[in-house]
Amino acid sequence: MTYMSHVNLATNQIVMNCADIDIITASFVPEGGEGEEINATGFNYQNEDEKVTLSFPSALQKGSGTLKIDFVGELNDKMKGFYRSKYATPAGEIRYAAVTQFEATDARRAFPCWDEPAIKATFDISLIVPKDRVALSNMNVIDRKPHPEDDSLLEVKFATTPIMSTYLVAFVIGEYDFVEGQSSDGVTVRVYTPTGKAEQGKFALEVAVKTLPFYNDYFNVPYPLPKIDLIAIADFAAGAMENWGLVTYRETALLIDPKNSCSSSRQWVALVVGHELAHQWFGNLVTMEWWTHLWLNEGFASWIEYLCVDHCFPDYDIWTQFVSADYTRALDLDALDNSHPIEVNVGHPSEVDEIFDAISYSKGASVIRMLHNYIGDEDFRKGMHSYLLKFQHKNAATEDLWDCLEQASGKPIALVMSSWTKQMGFPIIVVDQEQQGDDRILKISQKKFCASGPHNGEDCPNWMVPISICTGEDPGCTKLKVLLDSPETTITINNVSPDQWVKINPGTVGFYRIQYSSAMLESLLPGIRDLTLLPVDRLGLQNDLFSLSRAGMISTVEVLKLMEAFVNEPNYTVWSDLSCNLGVLSSLLSHTDFHEEIQEFIRDLFTPIGLKLGWECKQGEGEPPGAGGHLDALLRGLVLGKLGKAGHKPTLEEARRRFKDHVEGKQILSADLRSPVYLTVLKHGDSATLETMLKLHKQADMQEEKNRIERVLGAISAPDLIQKVLTFALSEDVRPQDTVSVIGGVAGSSKHGRKAAWKFVKDNWEELHNRYQGGFLISRLIKLSVDGFAIDKMAAEVKSFFESHHAPAAERTVQQCCENILLNAAWLKRDADDIHQYLLKRKAPPV
Repeated sequence: MTYMSHVNLATNQIVMNCADIDIITASFVPEGGEGEEINATGFNYQNEDEKVTLSFPSALQKGSGTLKIDFVGELNDKMKGFYRSKYATPAGEIRYAAVTQFEATDARRAFPCWDEPAIKATFDISLIVPKDRVALSNMNVIDRKPHPEDDSLLEVKFATTPIMSTYLVAFVIGEYDFVEGQSSDGVTVRVYTPTGKAEQGKFALEVAVKTLPFYNDYFNVPYPLPKIDLIAIADFAAGAMENWGLVTYRETALLIDPKNSCSSSRQWVALVVGHELAHQWFGNLVTMEWWTHLWLNEGFASWIEYLCVDHCFPDYDIWTQFVSADYTRALDLDALDNSHPIEVNVGHPSEVDEIFDAISYSKGASVIRMLHNYIGDEDFRKGMHSYLLKFQHKNAATEDLWDCLEQASGKPIALVMSSWTKQMGFPIIVVDQEQQGDDRILKISQKKFCASGPHNGEDCPNWMVPISICTGEDPGCTKLKVLLDSPETTITINNVSPDQWVKINPGTVGFYRIQYSSAMLESLLPGIRDLTLLPVDRLGLQNDLFSLSRAGMISTVEVLKLMEAFVNEPNYTVWSDLSCNLGVLSSLLSHTDFHEEIQEFIRDLFTPIGLKLGWECKQGEGEPPGAGGHLDALLRGLVLGKLGKAGHKPTLEEARRRFKDHVEGKQILSADLRSPVYLTVLKHGDSATLETMLKLHKQADMQEEKNRIERVLGAISAPDLIQKVLTFALSEDVRPQDTVSVIGGVAGSSKHGRKAAWKFVKDNWEELHNRYQGGFLISRLIKLSVDGFAIDKMAAEVKSFFESHHAPAAERTVQQCCENILLNAAWLKRDADDIHQYLLKRKAPPV
């Protein structure tokens, strides 16, 4: 490597980042041939800090020069730095690709460098590769010539990059096919797929070609590179990585097969492509000053990916899905005492991995959505444009964005937003009302919401809360907006007749929970049954009550009664959120002897919608997606899976019949029905069923199908078969990044599975930790394995296990899991009897 460097002060040492690299020689040549080349005489590695100090026999004088380093590194198997990824050729031969993953601090594993986001440089990259391999980097190829010493090798030279951070540098060498398109503004877009699967890149290509002009227009700043490549990598720890001009993806986040991909995979690919392409501006062109501001990078991209998908696929109703996928998830995590503020001070780079979590991504995205709503789209875009222009090719901090948005909108953005980013948690808004003539008087107050119940301490934090209000007269229209900047306030809404309901937070945009007085709540509930409340508000109301019941502020029975009001619900996302909460409840009650009663409740709730949807898609669903077709397909899969898992006889029989035809090749299951059918037959299956599923897994050509099977294997019930699934999780047949979802599937499926999975993680800790250490996969593994316990002593057991088995990247996750276990135990003690009584009474014949 040669580095064009500038010496600011005479020195005889140079300190750089470097990890798992051996330097052979290093020298410094002052510019313009003024002085002699000076050879370094010592290399002192500080392995703990991933640094190396080069020592020179005499001082390097002030001025420019060239640093040359010869070194040897390793192509590792750790899915970070410059690593190898294993794949099979169409003929079944095992081969390796060489790929990179540098975020956050792993460029230093590929070459010695100054590996911090604020230290930007231009990069001239050349790769020497076997001539039958594809070689890619951030920029376009400008020269290709045979290697002088070996004609089986090619020397591939790429154009100079713009000034950029090291974590965004990328190179890939392997065997790939591609499909190519051009965006309307002249950028060449390619999607690289495994050999023979070019067809599967077409969907992502369509999305990318539509998305680039959308962002060009939205930011009003052109995409600065001549090309962009999107490439599917076999072994990949994250979902995808936004390297400038060469975006890397897991296969399941990029490849879509028209016949074998389900609707949810399409949607996932569209979102991930939207996310990574947004980073080309927000992150790559303007980069965070330091990892403390990672949330801004990720939160912003996690918000705008939805804006982009909504633009490309208006029939996905994607903003309602945002509430279920990101917003409620962030609220749940952020209610814990062991949450953290969005902005975390990152000292040592090893602390970065910890903040790639739902707070940075999902809460980040949720508060940006709230901010966008508070500012309005036009001023928001104006502010974004000036931010990108002002800081392009440079670095910025969160405050810089607030300044630009403040200037564009004239609103106190920094003041409002710092209450959401610098303190952890969020408020619960407590609302009561009274009627005075034609006016409705609302009394509104805020206090911190805690998963363990209301925060009643003296030093209660406050937020600057943008509050919107709508009424039953026009549920889709905001009647009033206020900024709540004190612990409590009174608001008067004019011209509201006594029979009108009033709702806070229409659109479920504000990042807070709401506790209504019982009279206000009563008046809102009919809006669920008759669907006059918007879907996103029906969802929000139910989700708030569910979390209040977990916090012990209302009885869980109240929520069960509310759930029964969703009989006429047509919306996929509302069902998805209900289903998720019922799953939590079902898992909690698996610790009791009335688990069967809650299954009966689930069957009763889902049967009417199941009958209405049936097994076959109606005209207008499927390919090409008609209006609502995409969402109907998602809803059908959700409902049939829920009924099948809960043991609904007709669903189980039909699933078995269709599974048999599928396996025998008589009638292949449509992709959208595979997950629910596989889940249903496994849950009520035997060793022959498991064998068949493992055979299907082996035969599957597509990673999506393999993952689909891996995620449901844990549903099998017999203890010896559960063991078999766990052993399979660590076998060669499962890609290293996917082992986590197999173990998680076992833990989440049954009481026995939970115990077995936890024991398995403990017994195989060495191997698992070695495989995922430092990455966020270790956190995910721990969360999935232990979050479902509900006995106090389990929290102590988990805590003590991790005291003797350190996992630094997952420390916070372990604390959060222990907290969740104690919360579950308290919930069960508090409400189990009442729930049991209610479920029995529900079924008792009227006297």
